[in-house]
Amino acid sequence: MTIKIDKKIKSYQVVKPEDKPAPSAQTAPEQAKEVPTAEVIQMHESLERPEALVGSTFKIKSPLFEHALYVTINDIVLNAGTPYEQRRPFEIFINSKNMDHFQWIVALTRILSAVFRKGGDVTFIVEELKAVFDPRGGYFKSGGVYMPSIVAEIGAVIEQHMKNIGLIHDPEMSDVQRALMAEKRAAYEQAAQKRMELSASSPTDADINDSAGFPPGAMLCVKCSTKALVLMDGCQTCLNCGYSKCG
Repeated sequence: MTIKIDKKIKSYQVVKPEDKPAPSAQTAPEQAKEVPTAEVIQMHESLERPEALVGSTFKIKSPLFEHALYVTINDIVLNAGTPYEQRRPFEIFINSKNMDHFQWIVALTRILSAVFRKGGDVTFIVEELKAVFDPRGGYFKSGGVYMPSIVAEIGAVIEQHMKNIGLIHDPEMSDVQRALMAEKRAAYEQAAQKRMELSASSPTDADINDSAGFPPGAMLCVKCSTKALVLMDGCQTCLNCGYSKCG
């Protein structure tokens, strides 16, 4: 930078670096002020496994397997005791007496555990697993929910665990919607009961056996995969999740 001197030079002096005045707080407030930062621990690959982990175990009873599957998902607690405390899935184990599918079960658990420890958004695993279909066909588990494969039910278990730890938030129906669904369900059951009384034929096994607790003759809902879709007011409506083809 060039400085033009208009006056006559009377004297001069060499200024050393230590002679320069320190910047004051008024001239440079941004440099003097330090912004405090919180040491938040995020999920990453280099995070070492603690000696003890918290977790949950789920039981899967499928008609495709002779013995039940036990799925254990362990979580690591990050920033324990701070406002930033959170639980993240860290590893998964699947155990069963059935050894026919031992290889792919071990491979699946190791891959899923590696994805969990990678960090980031791991919720995509749920949709990927639930989209796996068995070429032999699916089955209905307890509650009337359709599962296209055993892998899809493992994905449903992981989804439920992520909901329990707050990693996935399931939008709930309001009290008004729940009251409306209960009213429509009662009306549908009353109308179905009258039709059965007027009918001379005996009810079928499909009408009698209803483990899901929904009205007999309910169809499969495309949104929640539950046999709870009934025809009400000229529109197909699900009594489980509130889905309606009419919007």
